Amino acid sequence: MGKRIIVQRRGRATSTYKARRKAFHLKIQFPPKLEGKGKVVKLTSTAAHSSPLAKIATKDGSFYVPAYKNMIEGSEIDFDSKEIKQGNILALKDIPIKTKIFCIESRPGDGGKFIKSGGNHAVVNRVIGEHVLVLFPSKKEKKLNPKCKAIIGICAGAGRLDKPVLKAGKQHFIQKKQGKLWPRTSPIKMNAIDHPFGSGRGKNPKSKIAKRNAPPGRKVGLIRPKRTGKKR
Repeated sequence: MGKRIIVQRRGRATSTYKARRKAFHLKIQFPPKLEGKGKVVKLTSTAAHSSPLAKIATKDGSFYVPAYKNMIEGSEIDFDSKEIKQGNILALKDIPIKTKIFCIESRPGDGGKFIKSGGNHAVVNRVIGEHVLVLFPSKKEKKLNPKCKAIIGICAGAGRLDKPVLKAGKQHFIQKKQGKLWPRTSPIKMNAIDHPFGSGRGKNPKSKIAKRNAPPGRKVGLIRPKRTGKKR
């Protein structure tokens, strides 16, 4: 008798697959309006984030952002000046080319969406017209609004992957704290009754794309594209 595949089980949101809410109790983003200066009052960490977090106090309140490399408690952060200093939060239009940045906004005022994992950084690559092109760690460029803000420097927490995980039990808890499923069974290794990709035949299948209206147990593999072929 067949059983529900992992995609269906995850959709039910049972405790096996849900991330712990306690791990995400700190909201990581800076407020849309920043004026004057801020002060680093505390460095902390959470299970859900790979980089240490810094609590920044301002005249209007406080907020949390990923810490930059070599940050210490008591240091000041500037929001208005054009000085290129580690930790300053500036608009992309005020940041020179070849400057390393992280915690970048995708659109002005959203508080920072890109490059927040430990040891990562992007680079302001070039300016074309009304857009600033930022080079991401994936070696791809992204066009962004020049009013989007970012933090200058490199995100703290590098070297996290340098030390090898020597036993499976440690890897289990690393994945569990973020609500990730581990170990993951390859669909090709399953029986045909347990997964659409299962069976002994076709060990090296071509990429499979499920139909857009496929039910949850059948919608596995690649996401169906809206269109195919070269644009004319």
